Amino acid sequence: MRLHLRFTGLCLKLIVCGLVLFFAGPVSAALPIAWKKADKGLHVAECRAALNGTNYAVTIVKIDPAYYSFKLLCASQLGKKSLSVKDWALENHLVAAVNASMFQKDGLTSIDFMKNFNHVNNPRLSRDNAVLAFNPVGKDLPSVQLIDRECGDFNDLRTKYRSFVQSIRMISCKGENVWNEQEAKWGCLALGMDSGGNILFLFCTTPGSVHDFIQILLSLPLALKSAMYLEGGPQAALYLSTPRMGMERYCTLDGLQKDSLKFSLPVPNVIGIVKKTR
Repeated sequence: MRLHLRFTGLCLKLIVCGLVLFFAGPVSAALPIAWKKADKGLHVAECRAALNGTNYAVTIVKIDPAYYSFKLLCASQLGKKSLSVKDWALENHLVAAVNASMFQKDGLTSIDFMKNFNHVNNPRLSRDNAVLAFNPVGKDLPSVQLIDRECGDFNDLRTKYRSFVQSIRMISCKGENVWNEQEAKWGCLALGMDSGGNILFLFCTTPGSVHDFIQILLSLPLALKSAMYLEGGPQAALYLSTPRMGMERYCTLDGLQKDSLKFSLPVPNVIGIVKKTR
């Protein structure tokens, strides 16, 4: 599911949350997103999007880093076997969790650079341009940021954070879709950052091309500044649990299937959040 990237413009059909309408031509303005409060600093939206004749279901979890800390959990560090995203969350008291990028055939090692404090899951920094950085060394930096290596000085920031997850960039510094169009289709999980510094878990359960998924995201009123690919297909999963709301999202086992999985497949690495203590 790894494809290299270029920008291609498309004409879109109307994309709104909770409503699907069709018309010819690009989107001029999207309706406001109906956010539901899961907890303080944590909001969820369920969107319905129509593009190129396909109706997409998109779940968005918006996290304010002022209220939540980010954690990277690796089976290679903790001496455990892979677990479902839900089980990772339950065992480690996470409020929400997603896959921490794709992994290699050994079932433990991330495809790209991954480091958590003194533990190095994969030391290789690949050509991919997106890196999530958190657990800063000092208090003068944002607690979490999504770095674009073409725009930011990653070599400098690499010394200022303790946790890193590298993956494929989806949106350029200029706000452009940088993913090739392709015929292959699958459900997709991504992570984004908006102009306010909020981190977004972005999940589309409907099989579609990654290029089209990015087009949908760019057309929604998310103030999306950057985004990176985490996983696609049956391993992709999202879990959230608060006193107000519980939610699980999984992708399809096969791109041709219409129904989502009813269970989560095991993964070796997850990104999760916990409430900050004040």
